[in-house]
Amino acid sequence: MTAPPPSCCTPGHGTQAGTVRIDAPARPSSAPRVLRQLIDLPGGRFLMGTEDTDGFPADGEGPVREVEVAAFRIAPTTVTNAQFATFVKATGHVTEAEHFGSSFVFTGLLPDELARTARPVAEVPWWQAVTGATWKHPEGPGSTIGSRQNHPVVHVSWNDAQAYCAWSGTRLPTEAEWEYAARGGLEQRRYPWGDELAPDARRMLNIWQGVFPTAHTGAHLGTVPVKSYRPNGYGLHNTVGNVWEWCSDWFSADFHRSNPRSDPTGPPTGSARVMRGGSYLCHDSYCNRYRVAARSSNTPDSSTSNTGFRVAARNADRGGA
Repeated sequence: MTAPPPSCCTPGHGTQAGTVRIDAPARPSSAPRVLRQLIDLPGGRFLMGTEDTDGFPADGEGPVREVEVAAFRIAPTTVTNAQFATFVKATGHVTEAEHFGSSFVFTGLLPDELARTARPVAEVPWWQAVTGATWKHPEGPGSTIGSRQNHPVVHVSWNDAQAYCAWSGTRLPTEAEWEYAARGGLEQRRYPWGDELAPDARRMLNIWQGVFPTAHTGAHLGTVPVKSYRPNGYGLHNTVGNVWEWCSDWFSADFHRSNPRSDPTGPPTGSARVMRGGSYLCHDSYCNRYRVAARSSNTPDSSTSNTGFRVAARNADRGGA
């Protein structure tokens, strides 16, 4: 297959944007509540990656290799707006989008007047850098999360996710843990439920409908509540579609070819962090990165209207449960 198209999903600040210091907040007494919500997974060996002809080899999706992960715990859903608001109230955390003064929003979500004044991204003009777009104002000034409390929080950078983890006594999953959990116990299937995108014509995930990026034919564009679709075999919701999910690893297209396969944690350094799962903007008319083995990345200070995260923890971290 030819080189993958530029990601439909994740414009970033780039490596020259500068760094905003994010201080890890102290862990409060309410943190065990987050830990008690996590699902216990036994770990074990599984076949990671894909050599699917519909995939993107240049992303490092292959080769298929046997990987082992130790037992761990992971959230059944991505972090919601309500959960992130609790964290911000407890700590006073200011996100990187708020520090920078803007974040990236898909043009189709913007009111016409704001779309005309925002700054399009040259390589992917369906993305706009919108002044005032933050997790509280996902489409910029005038928008709110009032009716979206159970939607995934977005406009959060990898660094913001790390701050939430420090507060809640959790961590981001490694890329291997994420794929193990997202597969839900199914070996080498394309999606968490099998190989068919819509078995028995059932809609299983939140992705673009129509021809990307010009013709969306679905009833809704944007995020949906974190439990909108049935969970996979391990009890995780929406591991593909809806929002991209940050992982702890630095991104590399080839490090995994010859490096440890027992609890791998990715390369020691890098310029971008791994993201998995695809989002509501993915579709095979442009790219199909909503497959469970698909990969992407962004710089750790970048944020968009379709990137969130879910948390994990060591098997021993139980929050007093």
